[in-house]
Amino acid sequence: MDFSNKIVLVSGGSSGIGAATAKLMAERNARVFCVQRSSTCYEDILADLSDPLAPMKIISEIESRVGALDIVVNNAGIMKEGRIDDMPLADWNKQIAINLTTPFLLIRNALEMLRKTKGNIVNVGSIEGLGVNPGHAAYAASKAALHSLTRSVAVDHGAEGVRCNAVAPGWIDTPLNVNYIESMPDVNKFKKELKNIHPIARTGNPKEVANLICWLASSEASFVTGQVWTIDGGRMSKLSLP
Repeated sequence: MDFSNKIVLVSGGSSGIGAATAKLMAERNARVFCVQRSSTCYEDILADLSDPLAPMKIISEIESRVGALDIVVNNAGIMKEGRIDDMPLADWNKQIAINLTTPFLLIRNALEMLRKTKGNIVNVGSIEGLGVNPGHAAYAASKAALHSLTRSVAVDHGAEGVRCNAVAPGWIDTPLNVNYIESMPDVNKFKKELKNIHPIARTGNPKEVANLICWLASSEASFVTGQVWTIDGGRMSKLSLP
């Protein structure tokens, strides 16, 4: 998986899965642009992704700086807990905006360059686009919709040479999840419960997801499009007891 001469855009590239993906692609010779609120060690485009005008500005900046784009990794996302009956509309709108509308707008604005390079898109969905944890109504809805958007882009633009896939990670040891674990009253008990829900008997790490993203974005996956790849240590395959 050599990305020499490839121009890559990763949203949310400052930590977690996005940072691991940017690092792996850079190690494989890609020129990586990361878009988020804070700086990284790659070429930065600082932006507020909740702003509907941001995606157009981001793609325009890449076009003006390098004139091409080969790979878009839509990784940025947020999650605010809440059931439908107690969720403020603002929380719903923000999750839909960042988790779904921003990827849509980045793809739409990037399509012209992706057609020219026969490029591709990898969206970072979630197993919560396949199943749902309690109190995650907006997050789960946004990720399920992102999975469907993935298929739609693949169907509508495959003949133009543009591929589009998604990954659906399970529990990954991102800074957000690690902090959540550390906030538990009994950290060791919670870690044991996490281990027990995974057939592989552990949680995942960002590089494992980055490996899959890079494969999907590479020429090795040239006949793969419109797919949602679950990467969850077998969690979705294991039925609960009794």
